[in-house]
Parts: sequence; C-alpha cells; structure tokens
Amino acid sequence: MLATLEAIVADPRKLDQNDDLRISLYKQFLATWSSGAIAQPDPAAALTDDDTGRRLDGISLKPRVAFLLYALEGFDFEQVGDTLGLSERAAAELIDAANAEIAEQIATDVLIIEDEPLIAHDLRSIVEELGHSVVGMARTHREALTAMEKARPGLILADIQLADGSSGLEAVNEILEAFSTPVIFVTAYPERFLTGAPPEPAFLVTKPFSVDSLKAVISQALFFNRKSQRRSA
Repeated sequence: MLATLEAIVADPRKLDQNDDLRISLYKQFLATWSSGAIAQPDPAAALTDDDTGRRLDGISLKPRVAFLLYALEGFDFEQVGDTLGLSERAAAELIDAANAEIAEQIATDVLIIEDEPLIAHDLRSIVEELGHSVVGMARTHREALTAMEKARPGLILADIQLADGSSGLEAVNEILEAFSTPVIFVTAYPERFLTGAPPEPAFLVTKPFSVDSLKAVISQALFFNRKSQRRSA
C-alpha cells in the first residue's frame, strides 16, 4: 500500500475524481501491483491477516480479490466491477466463483430454520448449489432443537418468526447454549434486532434477498468463521 500512496502523492491525477475514494484507491493499488512496484505476491494479502491469507491460497486470484472487496470492504457488485474494470454481472460471477472454491475447501452441514416452504426450498437449493449439505429443515422452535440433537451444523440459516408463532431467535439462542456456530438470520423483520436482546447477529440478510448476495454471505460466514455466541440479557 505504501507504493500506492507514493504514486498518488507523486501524481494526484491518478485518483479518479469521478469515483468513490475507496474505489479510486483500490484501482490505483491494483494498478501499482500489476506494474510490479509491489513486491508482495498477491494484492489480496493487503486486506487480510496472516491466518486468513493462508486460507485464501486455495482461491484463484481474481475471484479472491473480488470476494475480499465484497466481504471485507463492503463493496456491492457494481463497486467491485468498477474497481476491477468489469461489468456488474462479471463481478458477481467472480464472487460466485470464489463462493464455489470456498465451498470446496470448507463444505459443511447446514441447519435451515424457516417456516415458509417456498423460501425454505430456495435456501436449500442455494446451500446445496454451493456444495454444502442440509442436515435439517425446521419450521418451529421445537423442530429446530430436535434437528440440532441429531447433527451439529457448521452453519445455521434462521428466520425470526416461525410457523407456530415461536421465535427463531429463541431457538438459535438455545442452540448456542450447547455450542458455537456461525448463524445467518434471513428475515423480513430486521428491526427486531434493534432491541439489544440476544443473540447478537453477525450476519443478517433481509427478505426478499438476492441469491448472489446470500451466497456471498454464506461463504463469508464460513470462510472467516465468525461464530455466533449467546449473549447474556
């Protein structure tokens, strides 16, 4: 990154004034790296710690950079494409490729807690398309706890409001009392997390969701292994 800043100081015109500043900085960083001015082997290394960098070795370069811009910098597909000089669709395809390569490394068992049959089916299809296995489909709090007793999932996708009026939040909280695992809440009621009540959502996807975005969040949750833990009220 130092070489990038030196290049910008030497010629401020290198920053595109029409761009978001972060996009301009990463454009210049990638251009500096491509020119050979940066000795490190991979521009993605600048975005990660050593442990994560080692896990990134199994992902191809372009998908890796696209995924990190999306997952760590919070860029949307259009911003990723702009940074890499690609269309929004091409950027989404790179991130999708990264998702597939990540799944090959860390395929896991997934528990889905969702009371709407069509949405549950969609979630299952997305999870299986990424190479993971669905070990349980629960429509209620009780079904979720029963499914957990049969298999400890490596990831949970959970709605908040369930079929019998029970709470997905409470079900997840009880599961997290037994063990810690990444949780993605997929809900039409994100405002219910503003109360300060447990659990603390590391990942939240609002319905209706984009398939590409959900795939990226699943891969992000597993790749960076941000486990959820029950909080004391």
